[in-house]
Amino acid sequence: MNKLFRIVLAATASFISLGASATEMVDRPDLATHFTSSGVQGTLVLLDTAADRISVHNAGRAQRRFVPASTFKILNSLIALETGAVKDENEILPYGGKPQRFKQWEKDMAMREAIKVSNVPIYQEVARRVGPERMSRFVRLAGYGNADIGDIVDRFWLDGPLAISAIEQAKFVARLARRQLPFSERSQAVVRDIIKQEETATYAMFSKTGWAFADTPANSGSKPAELGWLVGWVEREGKVYAFALNIDIYKDEDAAKRQVIVRKCLQSLGVL
Repeated sequence: MNKLFRIVLAATASFISLGASATEMVDRPDLATHFTSSGVQGTLVLLDTAADRISVHNAGRAQRRFVPASTFKILNSLIALETGAVKDENEILPYGGKPQRFKQWEKDMAMREAIKVSNVPIYQEVARRVGPERMSRFVRLAGYGNADIGDIVDRFWLDGPLAISAIEQAKFVARLARRQLPFSERSQAVVRDIIKQEETATYAMFSKTGWAFADTPANSGSKPAELGWLVGWVEREGKVYAFALNIDIYKDEDAAKRQVIVRKCLQSLGVL
């Protein structure tokens, strides 16, 4: 069993314990067509904060915890700003000079740019600057998933033990959207700004991807399942619609399907 799925945790929450902010969960089997047409399996959660309602495809999976991968950059950024580990979103940070999975990561850059290209080594530097004690304290304070960062301060969101469910992800970003996280107004405003993806005359969308890579043995002949995330929210007519998607990734081309599926689901749910 590969490292990624060793840290998947079984669901322990019942319908009642889904969270204080959601009193109703509605199954949306019609959303399944957006997954099957893309040839992937996964889950989609939409939290309508005004209606106090969760709409979900694949409720069982929505309650299972997985590594957050690069979606943790949202909280990592908040903690870095709050602790002063990073001066601001424009401070240039070193990537370390080593070859990276993606060539675009082989560059010193600020958090504003690094979060757009999901630069792992830059955010590992951020985590090292924060340090394990402060990191652990703020992850617990934010109530993020199982809040367990383990012993390796620059890998815990990639390999575990940190894990979070899609429902927990949606609730977390909803709190950021409403500026209700235990961080300063400045820190929350900066992070909201650097993850804004789209703004039209009728809505604004904020989001962050995540991709948990699996260890593939040499000459294995096959690629084990990896995990893809897309979490965020839409602001429309003064309302907040927080979403979280995760899918199984068997080939690199599957990664691009995250945005496609989320947009189709949001259209089906009447958000876009």
